[in-house]
Amino acid sequence: MKIKKAELQGIYVNLKDLPKGDLPEIAIVGRSNVGKSSLINKLVNRKNLAHSSSTPGKTRTINYYLINDSWYIVDLPGYGYARVSKKEQAKWARFIEEYLSKRQQLRGVLQLVDIRHPPSKDDILVQSWLFQQQLPVLCVATKADKISYGARSKHLAAVKRELNLPPGVEPLCFSAVTGAGVEELRQAIDEILQQ
Repeated sequence: MKIKKAELQGIYVNLKDLPKGDLPEIAIVGRSNVGKSSLINKLVNRKNLAHSSSTPGKTRTINYYLINDSWYIVDLPGYGYARVSKKEQAKWARFIEEYLSKRQQLRGVLQLVDIRHPPSKDDILVQSWLFQQQLPVLCVATKADKISYGARSKHLAAVKRELNLPPGVEPLCFSAVTGAGVEELRQAIDEILQQ
């Protein structure tokens, strides 16, 4: 897949305001600070399309990026940030859950986890819930540049085990710094969009 055009289409706080029409959508979910904005920027080969924040938990909106005028990347609010009130966390959780369970245009989900750490309880809950929804899910282990090349397979095996990924389903190793995994990610998205 070649990405020739990418633009921020809109920022939404209500599901009822989301774009109309039938363009397919690929959603990105993950803990706050897992590198969603960096992944989007690397994927579309743009430096500042998606803005990353040094303050985790800052994204409280659904951000739509129109790719090649033919499909959307949908950046959902990060989960699991402790400094946000329980009430606010619950509101985001409902917001994300409603989008993932009801959005007809949704074709698949990229779940981002930080390769350096075992998946959190939130990561495991989200993964389990996504599989129950029978959505195509690709687990992407981000920040691969932060660990040695030799240690990656051990960390990926831990991600696979903790998330209870089915046999034959492997997490994709990704680095927004080095570009590792970017071509594989584009190909995987292309396959999801063709289904």
